[in-house]
Amino acid sequence: MKRTLITLALLFISTAASAHTGHGSSGFTTGLAHPFSGMDHLLAMLAVGLWAGQLGGQRIWQLPATFMAMLAGGTFIGMFIPSLTLIEPGIAASVLILGLLIASPTKLALPVSFALTAAFGLFHGYAHGSEMPSAAAPLAYAAGFLLATASLHVSGVAMGSVLRERFARVVQVMGMSIAAMGAWMLVTV
Repeated sequence: MKRTLITLALLFISTAASAHTGHGSSGFTTGLAHPFSGMDHLLAMLAVGLWAGQLGGQRIWQLPATFMAMLAGGTFIGMFIPSLTLIEPGIAASVLILGLLIASPTKLALPVSFALTAAFGLFHGYAHGSEMPSAAAPLAYAAGFLLATASLHVSGVAMGSVLRERFARVVQVMGMSIAAMGAWMLVTV
């Protein structure tokens, strides 16, 4: 058990600054790889799905769809307005807050859930747009990271939906782990 925990901890050591290198510049494949290349994006996108699956009902598709729409909008902004400050702390905060939302038994009002999800999507989208390689085809790049994001959301929704009834505590522990990673990211940005 101890060896497994140490191994898992070592997997999460990459920082946001070192997490997005080495994809090449082909457009679609670069975009497809981007969400998987950094723990910040990977955890946030899984967490959106996990939270939506945990909540159930129409939130299963509404929260991920909100995130994806704002992700696309944020990408457009990031392509044309580079170098906004506080994006990386905003991304780290999104991981922390999503983890806390999953870990907490308290459920937010629907408008607050949508507002937070939209803000998180905007931050992550901005990062995708501003980090787009100059040689990448923008539409192909966006198609790649949107597909990757959707797959991470679906994975999270599946986990949250399957585990929420019989293993609610497991989902909460996953949320606490995500929140801990978000807190670590926030202090190391």
